[in-house]
Amino acid sequence: MTEHASAHQIDAVGLVCPLPVLRFKKRIQGLPSGTVVEFLADDPTSRRDLQALCEIAGHRLEWVREEDGGILRYCVCLA
Repeated sequence: MTEHASAHQIDAVGLVCPLPVLRFKKRIQGLPSGTVVEFLADDPTSRRDLQALCEIAGHRLEWVREEDGGILRYCVCLA
C-alpha cells in the first residue's frame, strides 16, 4: 500500500473542533479491526484530538503528513 492509498478515506477538511474527530468516530463505526483509514483535516487541533482518541480506543496512528494548504493527512489502523 502506498502512503496515500487506503481502503477508507474520511475527509474533514473545513470542519473545526470537535467536528473532525466526531466525523472520524462516526465513519469508523462498524469497520473491522485492522482496517486502515486515511483521515484528512485542516483544523490544527485535530492532531491532538485524534491522538487522544487513538490512545483511548487502542487505534494505531501510523503516520501524519502535512500537505499544502495546511491539510494534515493521517493514516490510522483501527483496533
